[in-house]
Amino acid sequence: MFTGIIEGLGTVAQIRPVGGGSRLTVSADFSLEGTGIGDSIAVNGACLTAVSLQGSRFSVDVSPETLSKTTFKSVKIGERVNLERALRLSGRLDGHLVSGHIDGLGTISGKKEQGNAVVVTCTVPEALSRYMIPKGSVAIDGISLTINSCEKDSFSVSIIPHTAKLTTIGLKGAGDAVNIETDMLGKYVEKFLSRQGSESGKKQDPKSLDMQFLVKTGFL
Repeated sequence: MFTGIIEGLGTVAQIRPVGGGSRLTVSADFSLEGTGIGDSIAVNGACLTAVSLQGSRFSVDVSPETLSKTTFKSVKIGERVNLERALRLSGRLDGHLVSGHIDGLGTISGKKEQGNAVVVTCTVPEALSRYMIPKGSVAIDGISLTINSCEKDSFSVSIIPHTAKLTTIGLKGAGDAVNIETDMLGKYVEKFLSRQGSESGKKQDPKSLDMQFLVKTGFL
């Protein structure tokens, strides 16, 4: 489990095909002291397992499934990536709960300065946008961000200078693909409601999704 607060950047140093997947070697810009083989590291938001470690360089295996759902299928040597090691239960949860399981890809469609921030608009399939709400959470390349607004096929977020400087979002431009993980709470709520509907033989009426219902079913 991760928080979406990027620990630092790394550089892709080596890519080696392994079966239908690949082995990725990354050089981190920061010390990996305390990290061991078998530990989870989120690389651009994807939860991967360290299979080798040497100083600040580590290698991970990327499965065919991960390649099909993420930007790793087109990653290049020298590319900069966001890194975050797994959350310690004793640590602060500064972002939001991020599983590191990428739901799909989005494409940056625009960047616009607004005061001291940059508003980034990203197009996504409806299969992802259905789990987004204004002021809800989303992870872009592993970065925990708050959604400003969302439509059927897009959403926007505000990037402050600190985030732009310390993550790859400041390096991205229109047309660039990004990894998207939607807020897991929405997916659990949908699954719970669909199960309730199938058991009762009828679909949940959206109008009945009020505060009283959420309290009754244990979500609040």
